[in-house]
This record gives sequence, structure tokens and C-alpha cells, in this order.
Amino acid sequence: MSSFARFIRHVIGAWALLLLIAAGVPASSSAQQINPTASSVNERQLLQEMDRIQGRVSIPDQRSSVLMQPAGREWREFRNVALRWIGGVAMLGMLAVLVIFYLTRGMVRLESGRSGRTIVRFNAFERFVHWMTATCFVILAISGLNITFGRPLLLPLIGFDAFSEWSQWAKFAHNYLSFPFTIGVVLIFLMWIGGNIPNKVDLEWIKRGGGLIGHDHPPARRFNAGQKGIYWIVVIGGGLVAATGYQLMFPFYLTGIEGMQIAQIVHSVVAVLFIAAMIAHIYIGTIGMEGAFEAMGSGEVDVNWAREHHSLWLDQELARSGPNDSQPRPRPATSAAE
Repeated sequence: MSSFARFIRHVIGAWALLLLIAAGVPASSSAQQINPTASSVNERQLLQEMDRIQGRVSIPDQRSSVLMQPAGREWREFRNVALRWIGGVAMLGMLAVLVIFYLTRGMVRLESGRSGRTIVRFNAFERFVHWMTATCFVILAISGLNITFGRPLLLPLIGFDAFSEWSQWAKFAHNYLSFPFTIGVVLIFLMWIGGNIPNKVDLEWIKRGGGLIGHDHPPARRFNAGQKGIYWIVVIGGGLVAATGYQLMFPFYLTGIEGMQIAQIVHSVVAVLFIAAMIAHIYIGTIGMEGAFEAMGSGEVDVNWAREHHSLWLDQELARSGPNDSQPRPRPATSAAE
């Protein structure tokens, strides 16, 4: 009887040991899991378990609940490092090229001098659209560059208070002036699309250096190949910065945080390249070519200027004027172009 009792005690002890082992296994496993309500969570372990950190929000748009996601670090690295290099190289490189070109070539002068007669190149509405778009572009460029270069370059010079005030007003200007800029880009596209389709004349113009190299003046229609390039940069580049800019101004309407990061990358890269191209455009339209500014200043250009730079367009305009008005009118003595 005593031996049977000892056997029963051994069986009960074995079962108790097994129960203790079974109870210890889930407790050990749960200790390795992440407790999202814990006061301290290992970040690396958390990112391994989930591709993002997402909370809960009470507003209808649940996309705004994303707090952190791995692509955000890549975007921050691009914004703080790569973008500054891209913008600096593009804009300073363009300025360096133009300075070297001006020192070696100088202003492109009128070979035959001024004739004293003018012909209308752009009417008042075309000039208004151009200057409205150009003015908005300059302010948008300065206020946009402040986001990328303001903190490392401007902040140490003017201090925190002035930089904060300036950045706030720059943001307001950037947001509100984007609307007339977009309208201007659309109007430019509609006004001048007919004269900016590439053709064989443009290939010959490019082969001969566009009159910028040497003293050659290849024929061109109303817009030469270089001006057509600027036109399409304005239309395509302006369209891209407008579309991506509005996506950033009105976040989470069309996409989540990943799409907004892509929009910001496209917006910023296109913007700095756009600025670099406009620096070249401003150079040619001012100190780079004699008589070029008058086209958008008074709207009239000297006949000799038109003959040297847009001979096919001048012939077309003279033929259109008819036999009774075969000569352009003389320039008024009080012309604003003087």
C-alpha cells in the first residue's frame, strides 16, 4: 500500500512539473513582443515590426495619422543635403558660365547699327502677361530658395527674430502669388504655342550657334530655337512646379505622406533648374544682346535687329503689311525704348 501511495505522489509531481513548464512558455514568448503602450520602445525593433509608426486620429482623413515612416528619413537627407548641392551647382554654375561668356564674347551688338525704324514685336497684352508672370516668378524663386538656403545662409546674418518674420511673409507671398503665376503660364502656353513648334529652321539655327558664336546671324521665325527652349521650360517647368506646389499647399487631398514627399522632391528640383534657366534668359534679354530688352519693354524692336535675329519673321510681317504699307514706321522721338 505504501509503495502505491509513493507511485501516486510521483505521478502527481510529474503532472505538476509539466504544468509549470507549459505555463512558463507563453510567458517567455510574450516577453519578446512589443508593448505599444510601454513608456519606452526600442525604435529599431519597432521599425522592424512595422514599416511605419501610425497613431489614431479623430478627423475623417486617416492618412494624417502617420507619424513616422522610413522614407521620411531619405526625404530629409535629400532636402538638407542633396537639394542644396543640386541647386548650388545649377545656379552658381549658370552664373559662372554667363560671366565667362560675357568676358569673352561681350554683348551681341547690332552688326548694321540702328535703322531708326521700328516694328511691333509684342502687343500690350503679351507684355502684360510676360511681366506679370516674370514678377511672380522672381518673388516665388526668392521665397522658395529661402526654404532651402535661408537657414544656413541668411539666419546667421540677420538673427532669429528677423529671419522668422521674413520667412513668414515669404511663405505668404509664395502661396498667394502662385495663383497669378499659374494663370500666366497657362496664358503664355495659349498665346505662343503656334510659334514655338520645333521645325527644320531651328536645326539650322542650332548648327550655326544662334548668332551667339562669332558674327553669324542664322535666319529665324518669330521665335528662334533658343526662345522655343525657354518657352517649353516655362510651360513644362511652370506646370510641374504649379501642380506639385498645390499638392503641398493642400496636403492629404490627393495622396498620403509618401506622395507628398515625392511632390516636394519634384517641386524643388524642377524649381532650382527652372531658376538656372531663367538666369540665362534674363542675361540674354538685358546685357547679353543689344536691343533685345526693347521687345518686352516698349513692344517694338529696331528693323535691323529684327533682320539680324528674326529675318524670316520680318519678311513675313512686311509681306503681310501689303503694298501700301511696305515699310515699318519710324521710331517716335519720345519712344520709351530710347
